[in-house]
Amino acid sequence: KKTKAVKMLNAGGHIALTGTPVENNLEDMRSIFDFILPGYLGTAEEFKTKWRIPIELHGSEETADRLKKITAPFLLRRLKTDTRIISDLPEKIGTNQSCNFTAAQLALYENLVQTELNKVMDAETKIERQAQVLKLLTLLKQVCNHPSAYDKTAFADTKRSGKTTALAALLKDILSSGEKVIIFSQYVGTLELLYYIIENELGVSPLILHGKMPVVKRKEAVELFQNDSAFRIFLISLKAGGTGLNLTAASRVIHFDLWYTPAVEDQATDRVFRIGQKKNVFIHRFICAGTFEEKIDAMIQKKREISDMTVSSGETWISKLNDEELSALFRR
Repeated sequence: KKTKAVKMLNAGGHIALTGTPVENNLEDMRSIFDFILPGYLGTAEEFKTKWRIPIELHGSEETADRLKKITAPFLLRRLKTDTRIISDLPEKIGTNQSCNFTAAQLALYENLVQTELNKVMDAETKIERQAQVLKLLTLLKQVCNHPSAYDKTAFADTKRSGKTTALAALLKDILSSGEKVIIFSQYVGTLELLYYIIENELGVSPLILHGKMPVVKRKEAVELFQNDSAFRIFLISLKAGGTGLNLTAASRVIHFDLWYTPAVEDQATDRVFRIGQKKNVFIHRFICAGTFEEKIDAMIQKKREISDMTVSSGETWISKLNDEELSALFRR
């Protein structure tokens, strides 16, 4: 509806401003071009045949390069890594941290796959199927985070989750070296769980920021983190922290759970890695070994490798996989 409304605007010239020209797939970019230069990249069907299938499905770098050449004259893009803009921006170094399941996590994970995957297969409509897949994704992500994130009555002990065990060890190193760290999660419930664990096991009270907080409280938390050396750990919900924050006091970023739109994850990381940052930034992405998290991350990284213009999909693409692909994705 928004797209149709925008394309009805009458004007002598059109300009589009976006931070993520490609979020779900290359059709996003074609749609934007259809607003600024109607018909330049053809219809959605023509574009799919000529560009999307070769690039998204077959990984054709040659096709991606040709698409860049015909779109580049109409794009004004600033990359903070361009030395013509800033010559002394430090390095951004990303690593995946593999976390092993505990017995409690493994039991919950396998039980959910058995029961919920059958509901996906038995769905009678496309909408129902997509809803069931996204529900399963959420439940399994919570189990990967901590059994207590899934079962709110369960005891929030660090050792019951491979991720919280790894987090506690990493945070001890970060605190002992005098660094500051941002921890991102999609879920407010997980942030509250981590707050409890960090306060009780490390004896440190972290700051927290999420969408349910008043703007004044958010600003206070940002000011304290940026300017007060006593506050070294900042827990932030991925969506609330994705834009508009300047957190250059940190030199570490931890993505406790992964969002399957890399653009969203990158925007969150770039609250720390931005102009004004003087330290190298280390990004830790927590992934449960042998689970769907590992498999989906491999898919995303493969798509990223094609080129900067390749697909960086949201979670809805997972719901469109067929039964065989879903079984392979979720089963250990």
